Amino acid sequence: MSMNIALSGLGAAQKDLNTTSNNIANANTYGFKESRAEFSDVYSNSIFSNSKTTTGGGVQTSIVAQQFHEGSSIYTNNPLDLRVTGAGYFAVAPNKNEPSNNALTRNGAFHLNSNNEIVNSENQFILGYDVNRETGSVSSYEPKTLKIEDTFGSPKQSGNIEIGLNLPNSESKPINSPFDFANPDSYNKSTSSTMYDSLGQPYKLSTYYVSESPTTPNSWQVYYTVTDKNGVETGLDIDLPASDKHYVTNGSLVGHKMTFDSAGQMTSPDKFPTVDFKTAGVNVGGADDTQKLSMNYSNTTQYSSPFEVRRFQDADGATTGYLSNVDIDPDGNILASYSNGKDVVVGRVALVRVPNDQGLSQQGGTMWKVSQESGAPIWGDASQGSFGAIKNGTLEQSNIDMTQELVDLISAQRNFQANSRALDVNNQLQQNILQIR
Repeated sequence: MSMNIALSGLGAAQKDLNTTSNNIANANTYGFKESRAEFSDVYSNSIFSNSKTTTGGGVQTSIVAQQFHEGSSIYTNNPLDLRVTGAGYFAVAPNKNEPSNNALTRNGAFHLNSNNEIVNSENQFILGYDVNRETGSVSSYEPKTLKIEDTFGSPKQSGNIEIGLNLPNSESKPINSPFDFANPDSYNKSTSSTMYDSLGQPYKLSTYYVSESPTTPNSWQVYYTVTDKNGVETGLDIDLPASDKHYVTNGSLVGHKMTFDSAGQMTSPDKFPTVDFKTAGVNVGGADDTQKLSMNYSNTTQYSSPFEVRRFQDADGATTGYLSNVDIDPDGNILASYSNGKDVVVGRVALVRVPNDQGLSQQGGTMWKVSQESGAPIWGDASQGSFGAIKNGTLEQSNIDMTQELVDLISAQRNFQANSRALDVNNQLQQNILQIR
């Protein structure tokens, strides 16, 4: 009997050693959760025995329980390295066509595969939600694999140019007249921006500002040119009737006037249409030559402060964009930035939690499966309810306390030695009995 007790103690000590050794071996495994071997005594009794004098029958392993407290953070330069600060797990699926067959993990080391899908080191697909690209809200909470397109959008010709600036009231007429965009002495200020034709070809759109002061105070003439890919600059006339009081010509180019009151606020209209590119003589190749622009001035003033461009923006034109950057915010929104200046929310990372973490079934690879003991999975968003936030460029290290593990290793070793000694004593007693004559 005593030998069996010692053998059970050896088995328990070995289980403790194995558990502790596994913890130490995975000290640098991202998202790993430490395990703890828990034991209970073996005791048997019957109606024919005296419970006051019955000894225990040894020890048995009750459970190897995982401890799901958070590990510390390690910072990386990969925007697709993620960690959950708080409750929740990432969901990954081995088959992108079967997202329901998934596992949970805290290991957020993800990257893009050859199809620009987000996967982990075992090529399992992270699951998330579709997002409305206009509003940024989740359009469907059905979990799907996440893919980031390497290009975005077909070319779109420019139509509306948003301009906001300050024209200094201290300026007076240029020394040369009439206006000539090739002569810097014929205008006071100028600025430029990029616009696109229907094929996505970029052009330089320039604006020139000519003060009429002191002859006509608080009045400016404005002219526009377009420079094509060959560097040829062409005047772009304003499409106003000659009878309009804001219609102005200076040389061969038609422009418009902007007027201001004594408080520096614009009193002229804030929108001025141009003629189409064909009429202006702009070489657009095979693009749509009926393209026109609307020059929209808002928040434009004439103060005594220096010339300042507050906004010069193409509101709707774009060329084809190529993926240049990926970022993920604390809510799990995946923001893809493209070379055409467009930022698009392409999806949202899903988080999952369960009522009982201890009931999860360990699968290896720092992954767990939902089981009957864990309860049904609860899907949700990061930073919502009981779910934690997501940090990108960060990974969760294992929650191993190396000092404590080494102490536990020594303790398990001592337990093994003590039970070995008990077994040796039992063996000596049996040998002594066998030698009695």
